[in-house]
Amino acid sequence: MAEKRLGIVMHGVTGRMGMNQHLARSIVAIREQGGVRLSDGTRVMPDPLLVGRNDEKLQRLAAEHGVDRWTTDLDAALASRDHAVFFDAASTKLRPSLLRKAIGAGKHVYCEKPVATSLAEALSLYRAAKKAKVRHGVVQDKLWLPGLLKIKALRDSGFFGRILSVRGEFGYWVFEGDQQPAQRPSWNYRKKDGGGIILDMLCHWRYVMDNLFGEVKSVSCLGATHIPERWDENGRRYRATADDAAYATFRLAGGAIAHFNSSWCVRVRRDDLVAFQVDGTKGSAVAGLTRCFAQSLSDTPRPVWNPDVRQVHDFSADWREVPDESVHDNAFKVEWELFIRHVCEGAPFKWNLLEAAKGLQLVDCALKSWRARRWIDVPRLKA
Repeated sequence: MAEKRLGIVMHGVTGRMGMNQHLARSIVAIREQGGVRLSDGTRVMPDPLLVGRNDEKLQRLAAEHGVDRWTTDLDAALASRDHAVFFDAASTKLRPSLLRKAIGAGKHVYCEKPVATSLAEALSLYRAAKKAKVRHGVVQDKLWLPGLLKIKALRDSGFFGRILSVRGEFGYWVFEGDQQPAQRPSWNYRKKDGGGIILDMLCHWRYVMDNLFGEVKSVSCLGATHIPERWDENGRRYRATADDAAYATFRLAGGAIAHFNSSWCVRVRRDDLVAFQVDGTKGSAVAGLTRCFAQSLSDTPRPVWNPDVRQVHDFSADWREVPDESVHDNAFKVEWELFIRHVCEGAPFKWNLLEAAKGLQLVDCALKSWRARRWIDVPRLKA
């Protein structure tokens, strides 16, 4: 079987997300399975070049994952003809300039979201990639989560009937950093550095809603900075200027209403760090990252409201777990394989920089809604 090498410049993989999901569980895992198989039988073997600022970190990371090459010279990496793809998982604020540089060097680009901090920047990147005729993509990993794949299968089978509403609960407690180390980088809580949960999470909720439940038509959003002071990685106290919670309601095409609570200031009392509940005329389902539970109309109980008596009915027992019909691979890895096929043989790939811009469009509308304290329409995005 023929094998083809694909050089990938991987920037920002010393961070938690880049290291775990993109390097270890995607690219290294693809290499270990023997590459990505194309339609003609050719195997594409990704060959990563790790790029960052800290030579010691890069060397250690490369050794841990069996990668031969690393460098602190991004310009030299982009100038090399040995690499066709540039990937970025570093901080949001730096991403637009990095992507422009890579596009200018003729590289295909793939990156984490958000791709920018504003809609104007995101559209500019899309137009630059289109003009340069390079292939481009953005991570939209939640579409391949087992929990959401099960909801999609229920939707496609007609289980829900007419979908009435979607509820999303996302988040957990991120420690302030004084008594226990924070689990997220301090820049996430500084607006000037590209922080904010509205910018971070509404990009996700846009593609989830558009692809599974209906295109977003309007939004009403309230943000908050619940914890005004935090401590950074060096133990220094700083003022948190970015929103750490968002409460947003959306009107969707087809009439469904969606509401998502996103917070770094919430303690978890649900089955997973994220929960999606879909209610329809014929049935409902609740999904986390991997598991999904459904309740049909025929299984729906008839509860009686009585505040004077302790509730003894086990409502959870009325739900049936949706079985795993197949083995689900890592969501990030699944999209990486699709993008590699897109680069190497032009296979369809709809999750591009224009789709990324839709996420920034919703962020812009949500921030406007928060400032104006009113509903904001989300028009169809024109490239």
